[in-house]
Amino acid sequence: MTLTKTGEWTGRTGGGTLGQKALFFLFRCTHVSIGYAILALVVPFYMLFARKGYLSIYRYFRHQHKYRKFKAFYKTYKNHFVFGQCILDRFAVYAGRRNFFKVEITGNEHFFSLLNEKKGFVVASSHVGNFELSGYLLRQDKKRMYAIVFGDEAREALANKAKTLRVNNVEIVPASGDMSHVFTLNEALQKGEIVSMPCDRNFGSTKSVECDFLNGKADFPQGAFALTTTFDVPILAIFVMKKSLSKYHVYVKPLSQEGFEQLNKREKISRLAQSFATELESMVQKYPEQWFNFYNFWK
Repeated sequence: MTLTKTGEWTGRTGGGTLGQKALFFLFRCTHVSIGYAILALVVPFYMLFARKGYLSIYRYFRHQHKYRKFKAFYKTYKNHFVFGQCILDRFAVYAGRRNFFKVEITGNEHFFSLLNEKKGFVVASSHVGNFELSGYLLRQDKKRMYAIVFGDEAREALANKAKTLRVNNVEIVPASGDMSHVFTLNEALQKGEIVSMPCDRNFGSTKSVECDFLNGKADFPQGAFALTTTFDVPILAIFVMKKSLSKYHVYVKPLSQEGFEQLNKREKISRLAQSFATELESMVQKYPEQWFNFYNFWK
């Protein structure tokens, strides 16, 4: 992970093209747990030299979860370690180690029910757990999913990601500074396809909604909720959480739009954003170490 000079996380995977190629080669030849062992030794040095990200997570445990200092420090280490594991798990999947991971899914019926509808729908994601693996874990061939990803990612990572996900009917859409990716998403919903967007971090647009979230106030981007309202489609929040060395639990949660008939567009967007924030809060309380926004998120 890399940070801007102002301390905001860019979303770019560290290591560069050469380092990422090395990881692909490593996991084609060895077990992913070898990477975990190396990671345990590397994390303390990373925390030492990436202090802005470390301090943001430390404050998250101190202020949002009200942990005491020692517990907050321990949880900060664990957060960095689990984050590293999630990244290694992605590389392992893209390197062909697909059968290593087992998955349990709660709410799968909501996802597959919408696949049979003529309308498209929106999937709201976030930077908790390992959402990127959902493109592999939720296999289906009825609707193509168009997933927004960070546009400045290393070429090697994007190429392998696109190749692996395309097999599972997922097309990645790199976010662009000129916002041209929005036209792709609009077209996808018009055709009855699926759009997947991160709902806890802005990609280009600065439009946001202030929500109550985990003992504070935080801004959530409007993008996914505006699309949902504009095209009058359902929206699901999906979380992919790491439970153990080789097990993930996927949670599929529909965001209700009941009683929206009398609301204007702005009110609908605000209600959907708060509904998502509430679901995200519930997930973060259950898996506090899997919050991966490495910057000051709260106001």
